[in-house]
Amino acid sequence: MRGATELSWRWERLASLLLVIVVTSPSTFARDLKIEIPKRSHLTPVQRLNRDGVEALRKHEYEKAEKIFYKAYLYDPDDPFTLNNLGYISELKGDVERAHDFYTLASQRASQAVIDRSTPESLRGKPMQAALAVPELPMQMNHDNVEAVRLLSLGRASEADLMLEQALRRDPNNVFTLNNLGVAKESEGETQDALRLYEQAAASHSDATAIVTLNKRWRGKRVTEMAAQNAKLLRARMATENTLAAQVAILNLRGVSALNRNDVQAAIGDFRQAYKLDPTNAFVLNNIGYVSELQGDRETAQFYYDEAARAGNANAVVGLATRQSAQGRALFQVADNNNSAVTIQLTAEQEIRRRQRSPAVLLRRDNSVVQDPISPPQNPQH
Repeated sequence: MRGATELSWRWERLASLLLVIVVTSPSTFARDLKIEIPKRSHLTPVQRLNRDGVEALRKHEYEKAEKIFYKAYLYDPDDPFTLNNLGYISELKGDVERAHDFYTLASQRASQAVIDRSTPESLRGKPMQAALAVPELPMQMNHDNVEAVRLLSLGRASEADLMLEQALRRDPNNVFTLNNLGVAKESEGETQDALRLYEQAAASHSDATAIVTLNKRWRGKRVTEMAAQNAKLLRARMATENTLAAQVAILNLRGVSALNRNDVQAAIGDFRQAYKLDPTNAFVLNNIGYVSELQGDRETAQFYYDEAARAGNANAVVGLATRQSAQGRALFQVADNNNSAVTIQLTAEQEIRRRQRSPAVLLRRDNSVVQDPISPPQNPQH
């Protein structure tokens, strides 16, 4: 019972998008790495290794830093500072899944240990738990973009959109967030918004470079150049999207993305517009059936699901959907499942109404009940 869009157009385009997560320019690497220093005079082996790893990063010796942090990890796999630093190293290598896992573990194991050295000076002397709970803006922007790119790589553009919108409110001019939010918007079919974000990122005066990116050929290049290239590619695609099929596909994509953001009214508007363009499109019919079901009109939903299963392009494969289990399946299968579920619900409701139904009664014009006689009337005598 879920909205869906076609697979081929969306995934081919997503594969060509340029994804970038927040990194720093070479002069500001390791800005969110932290080392615990005890109040006594001697460092523990783990603390010394973390300090050495940060120093290696400051000299741009990334492989050396990684080896040092992993050595610290072998000493103590639960040390939150080591886990945080390994997350940062994973970012630099472009492994967003591993970075996410390390950052999560660091947050879970953060203690009241005091930060002795940190590239953001404002964190020095603060407990690590407090620093992770209320992070400094650059660190939070970094982590938000890591998570957003992870979601985008999994095809969860709507979730990435919501996260990046919040990040952009905190820092409206962040070039990384602007570019990544553009990628999310384009993945959702919001092409005009995506183009605006790309152009804003490209026009910024940032000299930040992309060290971490899913497209390695952009590593070390300016993010503004990446955003400009994204804008160029999007403008070229938009110029070819004047066909009926392309317009319907975009409206379906926008509608399903709106549903994933719980914006039902926006989804209804997109699906109705798509229906006006092509009332025989299987995806349009299925999606109208779904929003009808959401509104409680199961009979209408059943009608549209039936029509979707019989439509000419019902064999097309589902790409984006509000339920992941529907993705990769033929549309007619999804529509049939939706229809079966609605039929079960309708049958159950009809049975409930049948059981609750009272005997029929006759009413007078004043709505008073006509009482049946206790005994049948006698035949009149002639």
